[in-house]
Amino acid sequence: MKRIIGWLLLLIIVIGATIAWLLFGSATAFEEKSRYFIIREGQTNKEAVLTILQDEKIVSGTTGLQLMGSLTTIWPKLKVGKYEVKKGQSAFDIARMLRNGKQAELRLVINKIRTNADLAKLIGKQFSTDSAATMLFLSSNDSLQQLQTDTTLLFTQIIPDTYIFYWNTPLIKILRKLKENSTSFWQKNNRLAKAQAKGLSVTAAYILASIVEEETNFDSDKYKIASVYLNRLKKEMPLQACPTIKYAMQDFTITRIYEKYLLNPSPYNTYRRKGLPPGPICTPSTKTIDIILEAPVTDYLFFVAKSDFSGYHHFSASYEEHDKYAKEYQRQLDIYMANKK
Repeated sequence: MKRIIGWLLLLIIVIGATIAWLLFGSATAFEEKSRYFIIREGQTNKEAVLTILQDEKIVSGTTGLQLMGSLTTIWPKLKVGKYEVKKGQSAFDIARMLRNGKQAELRLVINKIRTNADLAKLIGKQFSTDSAATMLFLSSNDSLQQLQTDTTLLFTQIIPDTYIFYWNTPLIKILRKLKENSTSFWQKNNRLAKAQAKGLSVTAAYILASIVEEETNFDSDKYKIASVYLNRLKKEMPLQACPTIKYAMQDFTITRIYEKYLLNPSPYNTYRRKGLPPGPICTPSTKTIDIILEAPVTDYLFFVAKSDFSGYHHFSASYEEHDKYAKEYQRQLDIYMANKK
């Protein structure tokens, strides 16, 4: 009898240890730090989720999860969403995540984007709303009316930053959060007053910043370029900003502005039209926006890239001086282009 009891105890221990291993041991089948999986509409059931976890090689087996499902109410509480499983997580941890509907937080990182199509692609790549549906929304003034904007000025509500959402966050909620962050941005660091002191509205400051953003990567030059454009605006001179020509042509690979490009009738052609273009040509960095607001007072009216192709610029108050630098740059550019052939 003692031997039978001993064997029973051993069996109980073995079964208990096996169950504990199935529930609390590592259940993952990958070597990366973590993996994601998505539960879509029509997949909020036991069979579908277990299939996803196996087919995508997230778990090494489903016995532990099925056991957890028999002990708790996992399956009736499944929710649509994107979930993250970290390497070494147990069936218990995965089951608890599913039961609580704890979705993975996704980072929407917005840097410089130029068109609504770029934004649609960025959002469609990361969220449940695909890029085609996103583009349809972004292309509709009727849809954007609920954000008090339109297709031309939408980007003025977008400040480059990192935003946290869930995979199935509705598009309108994403855009509203971007707008709220923009409002908060302008209310900080005395930005509204600084814009007013420059004679700029928030929209105008943003549009101008988008042009300066495309002119150079060097902050020291951005301050001077901003001063040139502010001076031109005050004197009601055309901005003659080359980046606006690229935007008008919708060709951002252009490296040299030819005379024929300047004939484009687009309202973004600042060679033909005075003042700022109707909307931004990209999402400028927060640094560039602040540069616009803090631009120095100068008498500069012209600038041209230096002929050493360093990326820096010559700045001039007179056309005669500017013309000298411009011709030198053109000579060097002609030589460079000839050598490339």
